[in-house]
Amino acid sequence: MSLAKYRDVFIATVFLAGVVFWGGFNWAMEATNTESFCISCHEMRNNVYAEYRDSVHYSNPTGVRATCPDCHVPREWTHKLFRKISATAELYHKLRGTIDTREKFLARRPHLARKVWEGMLASDSRECRNCHAFDSMNLEQQSPKARTMHRLSIKWGKTCIDCHRGIAHHLPESYDAEAEIDRQHELLEREGIACITCHEDMPRPPADDDWD
Repeated sequence: MSLAKYRDVFIATVFLAGVVFWGGFNWAMEATNTESFCISCHEMRNNVYAEYRDSVHYSNPTGVRATCPDCHVPREWTHKLFRKISATAELYHKLRGTIDTREKFLARRPHLARKVWEGMLASDSRECRNCHAFDSMNLEQQSPKARTMHRLSIKWGKTCIDCHRGIAHHLPESYDAEAEIDRQHELLEREGIACITCHEDMPRPPADDDWD
């Protein structure tokens, strides 16, 4: 066989090997990017997945379901790859049994939740925005409370996870919800937002002509 033919065979072999490797790599990426894979571990299936099944992301009037990867795995390939690499740490904790009981999971939940929130803050709630983008919202069709808060979120440069925690999963018991509500009230007061905007059951202030 001539040198040229050896070269052609080598190039063809490398090309085919590359195709097989790339195809296998992407197959593995997608195979680990399904809800069934996520809940194959009892740590997920018996804890956060059970909570998610009671959430609006699982069942709602429109029938649009957001699965585990939709919220926790980026769609863009580079970000997805880095997320998969970082997820290998979960194999270590699986082997160690870090959260293999309900008690261990609840004890570690504040740390786990904080890591997810910090990631969402850093990415500007990237995965949330795949479905919930400000520029796609018709604010006029929203409730007065939602419309007000979304307009202020745009003004303040807030991101989804700033306000929407505990939507698909329970909040850690140590989470100070009252302090968060107080913080939001302070921000609303600075903007001069009337309490009744959010608390629609409050008595309305009398109109000027009611005093006559």
